[in-house]
Amino acid sequence: MLKKICSLLLASLVISSSFAQKAKPVSSTLPKPKLVVGIVVDQMRYDYLYRFYNKYSEGGFKRLMRDGFNCRNNHYDYVPTVTAAGHAAIFTGSSPALDGIVGNEWFNQQTGKTIYCVEDSSVATVGSSTKAGLMSPKNLLVSTITDQLKIANNHQSKTIGIALKDRGAILPAGHTANGAYWFDSKDGSWITSSFYMKELPQWVKDFNGQKFPQKYMVKGWNTLLPLDQYTESTADDMPFEGKLPGEEKPVFPHELLARPGVNLLEVIRTTPFGNTLTKDFALAALKNENLGKGEKTDFLTVSFSSTDYVGHMFGPNSIEAEDTYLRLDLDLADLLNNLDSSVGKGNYLVFLSADHGAADVPGNWILNHLPAGVFDKTKAGAEVKDALKAKFGEGDFIRAEENYQLYLNHALLKEKKISIKEISEVIKETLTKRDDVADVINLHDLSNTTLNDYQIDFVKNGYNPRRSGDIMLLLNPGWFSGYKTGTTHGVMYRYDTHVPLLFYGWNVKNGETSARTNISDISPTLADILSILEPNGSIGDPIIGVKK
Repeated sequence: MLKKICSLLLASLVISSSFAQKAKPVSSTLPKPKLVVGIVVDQMRYDYLYRFYNKYSEGGFKRLMRDGFNCRNNHYDYVPTVTAAGHAAIFTGSSPALDGIVGNEWFNQQTGKTIYCVEDSSVATVGSSTKAGLMSPKNLLVSTITDQLKIANNHQSKTIGIALKDRGAILPAGHTANGAYWFDSKDGSWITSSFYMKELPQWVKDFNGQKFPQKYMVKGWNTLLPLDQYTESTADDMPFEGKLPGEEKPVFPHELLARPGVNLLEVIRTTPFGNTLTKDFALAALKNENLGKGEKTDFLTVSFSSTDYVGHMFGPNSIEAEDTYLRLDLDLADLLNNLDSSVGKGNYLVFLSADHGAADVPGNWILNHLPAGVFDKTKAGAEVKDALKAKFGEGDFIRAEENYQLYLNHALLKEKKISIKEISEVIKETLTKRDDVADVINLHDLSNTTLNDYQIDFVKNGYNPRRSGDIMLLLNPGWFSGYKTGTTHGVMYRYDTHVPLLFYGWNVKNGETSARTNISDISPTLADILSILEPNGSIGDPIIGVKK
């Protein structure tokens, strides 16, 4: 019996050894892309992918759409839909309620001052003598996907953020970036802050020394195609288009000539050459920082800001906007081709989205018998002030207005024993008599709001009790607070929330989905593809179907 048991044990050991020898060894490292490139197109509505599709080259937007994964029903799910909040949400997978970026600016009740989203007086400008570099990500309350990548491999990855706008470079690059660079219009240089480094790298100095902005502006801005081919846009000279500084009419060619009191290095932002300059600088960073050349995955973020400046000036239906997107398409093709040669096709992962959309210009809608208009903030403010005075007596009841939100004077309310509810009711009764105001919302009592379920989630996701206001104005669709020329953004309607989302490259399936996706899903999707932890304020989910 003992002999039989020993024989069985021996056979068992032999079989186990055999299986152990045949088992596939587990790799000590997971496959990863060499480089992730996060592209944000400032103020790009979703429909621009298709409105100009037939005029795009094969190598830019079409390449990403044809060979990548297209999330066709991608939206923001909070208000306000503005640049800083959008960049933060894309790279944190969060919302203003958690990440704290409740606008480009917000009012601080404790100090009585307005805070700019990335301002930081404790740092110094690096690269110029101006205050344009007194910036950092300190106001961002959560981590970014770029932070998480560095944390995942003990900071062996390299992350770089680039944009004309400081906030478009800083917020995507995160707290742990190796560098973030933005454009200083005083002398046309790319700069940074002492938060990142004490001195500009030599390659940045060399790039600045080539004076690319000045070279671009000398050429002037004419259309890429013959003017009569811009059939997707309104006529060249419309009364609801703005004019570049020093120009008499908003028409091509824009000569971009030096004029008294006009800084052409600032004007370049409102031309497609601002995007080309950004692309050129990104390619310089790709080469000189050796991105995608190390053992760990690197991350480059690039925000194209000129689309926003052009939209604000001329509107989404202008020839200027169409020409800017056609030229951006060529810039994207150049960027992708350089990634192919530098990092290797199939070795990098790209995603493209936008920080917000944009409304159609009210003047254009009115011309076509559609309901729209410009909210007269000054007149409405005077009406509210008179109503509050009539009800409660003298006093500055409203301290500030930002992002369609009113910040109340809490000390005065306490002194006069007036509740926020009472103030809100007076303001609501006053403003909802107007054709342009849909509702007035007490942000301290959202449980009793008249908003529908879809709309109330936008308000909740955008509300941060330490930084948001007390009362919010909701305008009717088609209306916005601004000027009678050009467009703006910032509300919860589809023209501001529906933006592109394209994934392309390493471990990305070819396909598309019309299922609803949210901006907060981008970072969790990247985390899933990269097999790392998502950012700590993330509220989104990985998008099904993107990953192979």
